[in-house]
Amino acid sequence: MEQAMSDDIRTGEVAVNVPEASDASLRFIGRIRTPFTTRAECPRQGDPGDGPDCRLELDPVWAPGLDGLEAFEAADVLYWLDRSRRDLVAQSPKSDGRTTGTFALRSPVRPNPIGLARVRIVRREGPVLVVRGLDCLDGTPLLDIKPERCAFTVQAPAKPGVAS
Repeated sequence: MEQAMSDDIRTGEVAVNVPEASDASLRFIGRIRTPFTTRAECPRQGDPGDGPDCRLELDPVWAPGLDGLEAFEAADVLYWLDRSRRDLVAQSPKSDGRTTGTFALRSPVRPNPIGLARVRIVRREGPVLVVRGLDCLDGTPLLDIKPERCAFTVQAPAKPGVAS
């Protein structure tokens, strides 16, 4: 699939020439179905307690991998942000004139555009897992699903440098 990339760069953002990748390969295990067709429609960060039902549609060969996942309330979903640009090392995500390094942001624009969301498991329908809390476009390739580690897993603070 050809990467869709906008040439628009906000004031202060910095793009680099990215060399051709040759060090990894991934296998998509399915597709994600959401009601979001444009980046503007996507929530800034998914909320597992809110949002519409979304579907993790696994390729049938991977369906047995879902066995036992229903015992968990939540899961971490990893996905490939296939329509994100990959060349910005500094970004101005809110167009407020401030520039921040890519690795200090949760922006989908990154060298390896891997998305991560904690979702609430609603139900399983064969090779499909219905979840809430995603923040990606419809048709996004699915990389992996991992059950929540435990109910007392420490979550990162919402603001950098602020302890919970």
